[in-house]
Amino acid sequence: MIIVTGGAGFIGSNLVAGLEEKGVRDIVICDVLGQEDKWRNIGKRGLRDIVRPDRLFDYLDSHGQEVDAIFHMGAVSSTTEKDADMIVETNFTLSRMLWKWCANNKVRFFYGSSSATYGDGANGFKDDESREALAKLRPLNPYGWSKHVFDRRIAQIVQDGKGELVPPQWVGFKFFNVYGPNEFHKGEQMSVVAKRYPEVVAGAAAKLFKSYNPQYADGGQLRDFVWIDDCIDIMIWFLTNPKVSGLYNIGSGKARSFNDLADALFAATGKPRKITYIDMPEGLKEKYQYFTEADISKLRAAGYTKEMTSLEDGVKEYVTKYLDTAGPYR
Repeated sequence: MIIVTGGAGFIGSNLVAGLEEKGVRDIVICDVLGQEDKWRNIGKRGLRDIVRPDRLFDYLDSHGQEVDAIFHMGAVSSTTEKDADMIVETNFTLSRMLWKWCANNKVRFFYGSSSATYGDGANGFKDDESREALAKLRPLNPYGWSKHVFDRRIAQIVQDGKGELVPPQWVGFKFFNVYGPNEFHKGEQMSVVAKRYPEVVAGAAAKLFKSYNPQYADGGQLRDFVWIDDCIDIMIWFLTNPKVSGLYNIGSGKARSFNDLADALFAATGKPRKITYIDMPEGLKEKYQYFTEADISKLRAAGYTKEMTSLEDGVKEYVTKYLDTAGPYR
């Protein structure tokens, strides 16, 4: 049995689909579906159980001996959320509880971290899990900090090598800018591809933020955009390589501009290039990352060899296989 928290969310639901495609049959989702269309993210899946988060540990008490691994993808994922207490409760406290449960029950534990832990990138984007390296990072928002403080706690436990138990395998995934199907429930936190697609397909201009940094032109801000299927391939690779543990960047390894992304979207839809640069919200200007690029050398050294999908190919697949169809869910 594999449990996926946040299993009806963006990355979680794609992971569930990937596991099912690999032949995994006993998949349990832990999530809140609400009253909107989030259920459609898992509408095509065959599931063993669906468990509410407030009943998760009761479920673990009843089925603990059957659990092979937990993928903890559930989180408050909004980079603009200001309720730090709520973020800590979900992103740190629950993560610590699941870590302890997995360690005590000898169950493998995989969890979602984030590139937001790197802050403005002044200390680089290398997934060095040493306590010394992690202590230098300065996240720019409560979300990034909550992921970072958990990374730091795990690093301390593992490197101390005494006291608190460690799961037989553990991997933290530092996701960069992931895009792909099943993100419609995220609203303003959707990828730029999903947000700009309706404008572009209607023949309107794609709206991108102006730059307030003289080193970057409008739309020239750089991000590591990573196609969701690459993320799922990597996660399942770790599941099939139980001797590999650690904190790993999950990105394409190549920074591209928002203008590049818009051009890929115009090409995929066959629409003429039109871009309008809009003002950035005041609350975002001081917390904005102008450059991110995953250093994936550690992932390669661990043995993952598959090539990453190019931005152009990923956007094209997203548009033709999902966005431009009557059934955009995976």
